[in-house]
Amino acid sequence: MRTQVAIIGAGPAGLLLSHLLAQDGVESIVVETRSAEYVASRIRAGVLEHSTVELLDSIGLGGRLRAEGDEHGGIHLQWPGERHHVDFVDLTGRSVWVYGQTEVQKDLVDARAAGGQQIHYEISETALHDLETDRPSVTFVDRDGNAQRIDADVVVGCDGSFGPSRASVPERLRETWERVYPYSWLGILADVAPSTDELIYAWHPDGFGMHSMRSATVSRLYLQVPNGTDVDTWSDDRIWDALAMRLGHGQDGWELTPGPITEKSVLPMRSFVQTPMRHGRLFLAGDAAHIVPPTGAKGLNLAVADVGVLAPALVALLRDKDDRLADSYAEVALRRVWRCTHFSWWMTTMLHTTDDPFDAQLQLSQLRWVTSSAAGATGLAENYAGLPIGF
Repeated sequence: MRTQVAIIGAGPAGLLLSHLLAQDGVESIVVETRSAEYVASRIRAGVLEHSTVELLDSIGLGGRLRAEGDEHGGIHLQWPGERHHVDFVDLTGRSVWVYGQTEVQKDLVDARAAGGQQIHYEISETALHDLETDRPSVTFVDRDGNAQRIDADVVVGCDGSFGPSRASVPERLRETWERVYPYSWLGILADVAPSTDELIYAWHPDGFGMHSMRSATVSRLYLQVPNGTDVDTWSDDRIWDALAMRLGHGQDGWELTPGPITEKSVLPMRSFVQTPMRHGRLFLAGDAAHIVPPTGAKGLNLAVADVGVLAPALVALLRDKDDRLADSYAEVALRRVWRCTHFSWWMTTMLHTTDDPFDAQLQLSQLRWVTSSAAGATGLAENYAGLPIGF
């Protein structure tokens, strides 16, 4: 096979990149280890930044989002006896949208199918070759057991933490930064209408709690739990009791409504950044280059921002023979990566409890400052609602 851009990974980052490239006449082939059904059903992010929504609108993929998503003007920050609303629109003029990654994936799959995109699912033995030349290639075994090869001008790794792209950067050139947090999230999906108008982020001595949502009839909620927690040790009743306690059931008349839990999972928390995000004709985007804890709702949005910078760079390189944007991609993308990494760390360490009572007093002091200071609230709002792509 021959194409201009070989994209490894058919999640939102890979499919969005292929869509953006196609709109400017650049061909691509996408390969993916998992099945189409698996990729489409992964329960991941649910909050889209203002700039992510703007980008989807600009390429004609915002219609269902606008019709079925839920626009939010802010979040609630809470600790025992206190709940405060941080209004993003008043502070920055920017909102966010609650629209699950599964829905974004559906929209992208439909758009790429309509565009005749070539996607190979359920592949194995993926390997990248000749990345330091102008004729890189990707080899793999397809679902029928046949050896395949894609010759390309550029390879883009959108294949997450465990794909081959990240490891294809020579070890001598790699530099990594990592923070593993001493807690995880127990997350649930429940068939019950949300008990809140906007997301609640709650600090509590027993641990962080969060009330999010997926739709008018489906709630998404989280509890801070120790690393290594076995989800089977948490019964439905235990989960709802803990959520009620941490989210302030009964506080100022507010009530948490429980419902049938349809999905439970435990998510470890870590921050990770690897550089360079470009090596020869290999470009990394999304989780292939960086991971953030989900507290700041940055993971999917950061991947979209990477692709929003990378797509015009590849168009200029391949169509116009202008390599200036491609040469600056890693530097431009990393500015936002580190800004979002810092914000995600800040939100995480402000809201998750430890065994140190000194930490608790610092966290409460910070929460009081954010909710009482226009400068503090604006900083949170600006980062949460999202900076412009290319920042």
